[in-house]
Amino acid sequence: MTEPTLGAVLDLSDTIVALATPPGRGALAIVRLSGPAAHDIARAALDRWPEQPRAARVSVVRDSLGEAVDEAVVLRYDAPASFTGEHAVELMTHGGAVVPTTVLAALIARGARLARPGEFTRRAVLNGKLDILQAEATGDLVSASSHAAQRAALRQLDGGLSRRVLALRDDLIALEALIAYDIDFPEEDDGPIAPARISAAADAVVGALDRLLATARAGELVREGALVVLAGAPNVGKSSLFNAILGQARAIVTDIPGTTRDAIEAIVDTPTIPLRLVDTAGLRQAVDPVERIGVEVSESYLERASLVLLCADSAETLAAAATTIAERTRAPLVVARTKSDLAPVSDEALAADLRATGARAAVAISAESGAGLEALVQTVVKVIVESGGEIDLDAPVLTQERHRFAVATAFAEASAFRDVWTAGEVPAPVAAVHLRTAVQALEDLVGRVDVEEILDEVFRRFCVGK
Repeated sequence: MTEPTLGAVLDLSDTIVALATPPGRGALAIVRLSGPAAHDIARAALDRWPEQPRAARVSVVRDSLGEAVDEAVVLRYDAPASFTGEHAVELMTHGGAVVPTTVLAALIARGARLARPGEFTRRAVLNGKLDILQAEATGDLVSASSHAAQRAALRQLDGGLSRRVLALRDDLIALEALIAYDIDFPEEDDGPIAPARISAAADAVVGALDRLLATARAGELVREGALVVLAGAPNVGKSSLFNAILGQARAIVTDIPGTTRDAIEAIVDTPTIPLRLVDTAGLRQAVDPVERIGVEVSESYLERASLVLLCADSAETLAAAATTIAERTRAPLVVARTKSDLAPVSDEALAADLRATGARAAVAISAESGAGLEALVQTVVKVIVESGGEIDLDAPVLTQERHRFAVATAFAEASAFRDVWTAGEVPAPVAAVHLRTAVQALEDLVGRVDVEEILDEVFRRFCVGK
C-alpha cells in the first residue's frame, strides 16, 4: 500500500507515538504520545498512572502480553495544556536499541499510530498552540549549528517575527480602511480622508516592509554561515591555518605543493555570525588533471565568497595570487600573512600588503604558535558585518526563502498601491486589490489561512518525534 503524504493523514482522531530522542546507545530515551486516546493507551501499558498532570511517576511498562519491558518515568499532560494542545504522555525510558523500541511497540499494539516527521509540531499549529513561523523556529532550533542560529531561532520561537509580521498586516488593513470611503462613495469629490494622509500611510508601511525584507541577508548568514574562502598560492599554509582555526586536523598538511585537491568546509562558530570556512586548492596553472579540477573548484568558491582570506607567506606569494583572486571575486579581501613564527612580519609590511591588494585588513598569523588567530577571526567577522550592514539578532529577521518571498510579495504589492494611488491612475477599488494581495501574503506567512502545500513544505524537513 502506498504511504500517504503528511497532508493526507491529518486525522486528529488518531493518537500518535514516536521516539523523541535519537536512536542508539544512550542512558535515556523519550517516547512521546499525543492524541485523544493518549491517556487510555498509556494507562493500559503502565502499572502506575500519574494521578496529577505534570507530576512524574515511576512505573513498569508492559507489552500487550503483560510482560515487563522497562521501568520508566511517566509524565501526563492534559489538553489543552500540552505542546500539541491534546492529551499527551511522555515516557522517559532507558536508552539503547531494544528498550525504546519495545516500549513503542507496546503503545502501538494498544492503538497508537507511529507519527510522521513533524506531526507533533503540526498538531500544535492546527490546535493554535503555535503559528507556522514558530513551528519553523522549532525546527531551526533543533538543527542550529551555531550560537547565532540558536539565538535567532529562540527569538522567532518566542513570536518576535510573528508579532512583527502581524503588525505590518494590521497596518495594511488600516490602510484599506482609509480608502474605504473612496470605494463606497466614488462620486464624492472630497472624502473624509485627505489623499496626502493615505500616501503618507502607504509610504510608512512600504518602508517598514522594506526594512524587514533587508533582514533576509542576516537570516541567510545566520542559517548558512558566511562563506569565507582561504585562497592563495600553493604551500603558503592555507591548510595549516584552516586546521589551526578549527583546532583539529581536517585538512592534509604537507610540504608538497598541490596537496589539497578539493575544497574542505567546516563551520566556525562566533558570537556574531557563523563562518563557513573553506580550504581550497592552491591557485596556479596545474598540469595534473586532478589538481586542475581542484583549482576549478577553488575558483567557483571565490565567485560565491562572502569574504576571501588571501593567504601568503611573503610579498612574492601574495603578488602571485592577488591578481588571480581579484579577477574571480568581488568579495572583500583580508590578507593573512602566514608563518609569522618563521619570518616576523612588520607593520610596514602589512601596510604594503594592503596597498598592493586593496584588502580591508591584513593580519600576521602563525598556525604553529597560534599567534594572531583570534585577531584574524575577529577581523573577518568585522569586515563581513561592515560589508553587509549591522546584524541585530535581537530584532526579527527573515531566516528562510519562504519568509523572504512572502515579504517581498507584500512589499511589491504595497509599493504598487502607493504608486498608482499617488498617480491617480486607477479607481480606488482597483488600487485596493494590491493591498488585499499584500495582506494575504503576510497571512500565508504566519499561517492565518490553511494552505496545505505550505504546511507540507514546513514539516517535510522535521525529524520524527517533533
